[in-house]
Amino acid sequence: MKGIIINFRRGRKTQRTNHFVIEVEGIDSREKAKKLAGKEVVWKSPAGKEIKGKIAAAHGNSGAVRAIFEKGLPGQAVSSNVEVI
Repeated sequence: MKGIIINFRRGRKTQRTNHFVIEVEGIDSREKAKKLAGKEVVWKSPAGKEIKGKIAAAHGNSGAVRAIFEKGLPGQAVSSNVEVI
């Protein structure tokens, strides 16, 4: 499955650099998003480097999920594609 990185997970004054909110194709409800918890996510850089992460939980009621990556992604990763395995 493919997904798009929407934004960093953040609060009013904080930003977690290795937590991201991801919108996955075909997932449009919280119930469907909960089933993705525990799956692996891979982001590929333009240079070909892969950074792996894991879906932690659903985010909101519209089917977005929270993913935690092993290390922080660059800011250019926002609005780019990821692969859900």
